[in-house]
Amino acid sequence: MAGPYARSRWAPALACTALAACALTACGDDPNEAGPPASPAPSASTTSSPAKDTPAQETLVLRWRRTGGIAGLGGPGTVPEFSLYSTGRAIAASRDGLTEYRLKPDALRRLLDEARAAGLGRSHTVGSDRIADAIITVVTLGGATTRVIQPESQAGPEARFLTRLDPAGWAASDQSARPRPYEPGTTAVLAGESAVTGAAEKWPLEPLGDGDRVAGGICTLAPSGKVPAAEPGTAWRSGGKTYSVRLRPLLPGESSCKDLG
Repeated sequence: MAGPYARSRWAPALACTALAACALTACGDDPNEAGPPASPAPSASTTSSPAKDTPAQETLVLRWRRTGGIAGLGGPGTVPEFSLYSTGRAIAASRDGLTEYRLKPDALRRLLDEARAAGLGRSHTVGSDRIADAIITVVTLGGATTRVIQPESQAGPEARFLTRLDPAGWAASDQSARPRPYEPGTTAVLAGESAVTGAAEKWPLEPLGDGDRVAGGICTLAPSGKVPAAEPGTAWRSGGKTYSVRLRPLLPGESSCKDLG
């Protein structure tokens, strides 16, 4: 399956986010219902910006992310490994960045039917919660959340279905377009004050300290084309203070910093 999104231009420090994975384990509503959730209401935050090229009425229908482990994978502000939308658009993360795929309507319908047949339409946990530092795959389907603990050691239908969420294995006949790099219109800049002394580059955009405090940092939004490359370890000077930054592209349906929390 797609690997962790740990070293791309957008998120050079994802693996450093060591927060509790279990924040993603809230149960859904009716376990028999797994239809697409309602679109989130736009935030009133001054740092909100519409996502680029997001079709009207496009909603998230299925997502998985990897959490837990010694490194604390999948914390706030990280990019999910896989997101699937009602239009058939899918965005997968890997070490090389984000890739966009397009499923045909029939292929999308089959995939969601298979997910429900695998039991992902109801909230539950597969495996033992007593494994320290376990790697957990968290799958959301509509309002249901399934946690698969140490998926490589599980033999049930939930773990078997996870292989279907690797777009690299999708038949070309099921896709309406060739895969291409995902190009977000907006990028979230997650800043944290740094005690580093010495040389620092001048931050060219909105002051880093003026954003919303979410996802373990101070978040501001900027057009992706204007955001400078933020390599790990680079210090930035803004508003008289020094910061380190992480970059996080906004995905379809995300329009504000609060969507990353």
